[in-house]
Amino acid sequence: MKPFQATLVPEKRREITTEGGLALRRGDRRLRDAIARLQDAGIRVSLFIDPSRQAIDMARTLGVPAIEIHTGRYAHSWHRGDAALKEVRRAAAHGKKIGLAVHAGHGLTYQNVQPVAAIPEIEELNIGHSIVSNAVFWGLEEAVRRMKTLVETARNP
Repeated sequence: MKPFQATLVPEKRREITTEGGLALRRGDRRLRDAIARLQDAGIRVSLFIDPSRQAIDMARTLGVPAIEIHTGRYAHSWHRGDAALKEVRRAAAHGKKIGLAVHAGHGLTYQNVQPVAAIPEIEELNIGHSIVSNAVFWGLEEAVRRMKTLVETARNP
């Protein structure tokens, strides 16, 4: 059985978790080849990118149907104002406007997920770390139920 989707994410050798989006370059043969191999296998490709217009436009140029917006800056600053949230909102709106499926993730928790979940252009949130960490205390079913409630409440106030 093959996966429905593969999200290409940068990883540095000593990184514990991804700290930024892919550096997209038009002439990046390795990235183009990876995208082509996945698409040829019938797998939808998403690129994990920073919330910049330039990165979103380059993802579109590379021919992928989906992007995942890196929400790390928002996750580190959500309690100090909404500049990073505005950046995520603008990126999501632009991505959707140019025909991409828009996903978001990195550093989203039970405390900060709702403003991102409320962005209508975002169709998928990736929140594995927070859910699994809390599952140790609450159990997996309860951890998922609590996150689902937060997301649904944000989307349908």
